Amino acid sequence: MAEIALSQVTKRFGANVAIAELSLTIADGEFVVLLGPTGAGKTTALRLIAGLESPDAGRVLIDGVDVTALPPAARDVTFVFQQYSLYPHLSVFDNLAFPLRSPTRRTPEPEVKRIVGEVAGLLRIADKLDNRATQLSGGQMQRVAIGRALVRRPAISLMDEPLSSLDAKLRSELRVELKRIQQDLGATMLYVTHDQTEAMTLASRIGVIDRGRLVQIGSPRAIYEDPADTYVATRLGSPGINLMPRALFAHIDAPATAEVIGARTEHLAIARAKNGAVTGQSTGKVTWIERLGDQNHLHIAMGGQQIVSLIDPDEGLSVGDEVAVNLQRPLFFDADGQRAR
Repeated sequence: MAEIALSQVTKRFGANVAIAELSLTIADGEFVVLLGPTGAGKTTALRLIAGLESPDAGRVLIDGVDVTALPPAARDVTFVFQQYSLYPHLSVFDNLAFPLRSPTRRTPEPEVKRIVGEVAGLLRIADKLDNRATQLSGGQMQRVAIGRALVRRPAISLMDEPLSSLDAKLRSELRVELKRIQQDLGATMLYVTHDQTEAMTLASRIGVIDRGRLVQIGSPRAIYEDPADTYVATRLGSPGINLMPRALFAHIDAPATAEVIGARTEHLAIARAKNGAVTGQSTGKVTWIERLGDQNHLHIAMGGQQIVSLIDPDEGLSVGDEVAVNLQRPLFFDADGQRAR
């Protein structure tokens, strides 16, 4: 394993800037997730590290060595794609062993058996080693694809939304497995996704990327609780953060430049309003209730817009009720969407 660094990397495709002056350092043994929507530049960043694309400016360094001009085969990286990309005619064992048997990394067969057996045990597919790849379930095939990337212990494993083609249950199971495997191996990983749940549960640090620019990077907790702007704030949280005009809560203290107030669903305190409006509070009307068992999502109309809050199912509120809305730990943003502090 080794430290990976991108230094002021820029990549253009014609007039389109896919990556703009991206600087990012991934420490040895770290699990970094790049989070952003389709077209944000996440996959291009992976391809630049792997050597599948060449930057127009900037440098790529692995363990302090500039590898910007080196071909993919000369970089100690592996790539896990969204699709499994297994060899269907080979067994699981031979799929896993394939990188160890390549001419550039020829490994003695006893060592191949040892490494493949160890990784298969970590992935919990040791009983499938004799099966053809086509005899596996989707989740098992993705485990093999991940295992093939890990068998030769690369400097960094690059993962391009490897769980997105699986159903929800399998995604949840493999998220747990992938984090466990990464910690057991001490592997360095850069993982890209548009799925906030994957980012929050997998990452030691999350980098939020927008149109090729790294907007903010930090721990999942820091990104969630202290977003740099409204773009970052809306990337995390389900339901999403409520962004409301400052005028809806004119009675609370706020920075002078604040134009927008952000409130996470769990940071709204809701109570039934007695006799309509409540002095010193903002009020709204319940328009819809999503009942989710252990909690309810309460939809409230306030000043011509909808907000969503989490409430206990035993609160006893109904559609049409007038409610008082209080803010706990609000976030303030200026007219351009930047944090107002």
